[in-house]
Amino acid sequence: MPVLFLGHGNPMNALRANAWTQGWMAIGQQLPRPRAILSISAHWYLPATALTAIAMPPTIHDFGGFPRELYEVQYPAPGDPMLVERVRTLLGLTNVRTDIEWGLDHGTWSVLRHIFPAADVPVVQLSIDATQPPAFHYELGSRLQPLRDEGILLMGSGDVVHNLHTYTWGRQPAVVFDWALRFEATVRELVLQGNHQVLVDYTSLGRDAELSVPTPDHYLPLLYVLGASVSGEPVAVPVEGMDGGSISMLSVQFG
Repeated sequence: MPVLFLGHGNPMNALRANAWTQGWMAIGQQLPRPRAILSISAHWYLPATALTAIAMPPTIHDFGGFPRELYEVQYPAPGDPMLVERVRTLLGLTNVRTDIEWGLDHGTWSVLRHIFPAADVPVVQLSIDATQPPAFHYELGSRLQPLRDEGILLMGSGDVVHNLHTYTWGRQPAVVFDWALRFEATVRELVLQGNHQVLVDYTSLGRDAELSVPTPDHYLPLLYVLGASVSGEPVAVPVEGMDGGSISMLSVQFG
């Protein structure tokens, strides 16, 4: 299976028809059908490594201030207990917990409802441990690589540039910040070069990194995807662009 990083952007993309959502639909049409999906979403960021272990994960509307129709969206994909146990085995961590309260947050369902609109592919979410450094998350991605040969789609969902303090809410046209463009271009080039070490050590990229990644939650899903990639395999950028001046919609596909 390929492995995907998706810039999910504004939750309203779940309802919109635009260049980004059309790109997600095209990804779904081109992908081989997975047996299940393991999603690493920026929005399950907590001081633990956990897996959703519920037969029918609820659709979580983890945001506020949006139109009612967005809160009415449901993505009733089933869970996958066998995948939960397989991931726990691969990670080899004694403290991986199973969670029966969390479900699918908008980092997962806002993109999957375009990629697999029937919601008929089982989905499990893996949390991002906020207490661990970037290298830890890259290492977990590498441990998950065998899933690709088992029909599992590994998907990271975040944004390589995610600064809501400078986001142009509802004002058009948005002026894209130079630092956001520079950092996105740098990340893209490093991904295409296969220079994972600098991407893991992204804080070394200076002020542009500080502004683009003020908190690591939306950046770290990329590291799981990089870790699960294979050296020399094809790399594509199926979706790109900047939303609101400071949210990168860059997506990357390996394989």
